[in-house]
Amino acid sequence: MNDVLLCTVCHSKNRVRQVPDGQVPVCARCQAVLPWLHNGTDASFSSDIQASVPVLVDFWAPWCGPCRVMGPILEEIARERAGKVRVVKVNVDENPQSAAIFNVRSIPTLLLFHEGKQVDSMVGVIQKPVLLQRLVAYG
Repeated sequence: MNDVLLCTVCHSKNRVRQVPDGQVPVCARCQAVLPWLHNGTDASFSSDIQASVPVLVDFWAPWCGPCRVMGPILEEIARERAGKVRVVKVNVDENPQSAAIFNVRSIPTLLLFHEGKQVDSMVGVIQKPVLLQRLVAYG
């Protein structure tokens, strides 16, 4: 992972490479917990689902209307639950192997991982309160 995460407190950009086990990314300037939202790939998938917090993986495509509806909801959740959830967006057109491994047949498909294991799956547009309720059960 080598992503730029924006701090919601001081608005500085933070380049995040690897987060040590048991930790979440923090702002280099103000030490606030960063919203952990980034793009995943087939190559990074196995490490992307490993985190000390629940990991929500969004299998999506840019041409998919329902996927574009879910995008802002996932961004809000990443901001509001900074330090409590990791959101990984996987473009199925660019990363077909990960989608195939998890039998993703329809998008958007959201998979929830806890301690590296899949614990839940959701297909289609999921309302934010329902999604939050499922996340809270794991962290």
